[in-house]
Amino acid sequence: MAEIPRKDRAAIKSDIALSRDRLGRELGGLRYELDFPRKLKNSFRDQTGIWIGAIIVVGLLIAVAPARTKKVYVNRKNDSKGNGKGLLEAGALVAVLKFAATLLRPALIKFVTSKISGYPSTRSRVPR
Repeated sequence: MAEIPRKDRAAIKSDIALSRDRLGRELGGLRYELDFPRKLKNSFRDQTGIWIGAIIVVGLLIAVAPARTKKVYVNRKNDSKGNGKGLLEAGALVAVLKFAATLLRPALIKFVTSKISGYPSTRSRVPR
């Protein structure tokens, strides 16, 4: 392999150092340009009246804008047929469930109390 002469090595090293320095400055400038929070703070500090006016205008537009209404579509073909049938079935089912709950309540209470009575009391007794 051929060796690079000393003068060329020094030139290459200085080129590398210059390109590193230039790259560092470019990245610093890019970082400065992309610092949006700092830009917003400075803009608000310099033009406070414009920012507050814009915020008031946007708030008024939101407050005055009409609210969207939800559209409800009604199927007119099936309104008159069978509408009361489902309601009647649901009412009958609720009545049957209520009657069954009334009949099963004493048995359910007896079952639960027998299960609970097997556990020791969690109260700590304080001697007097």
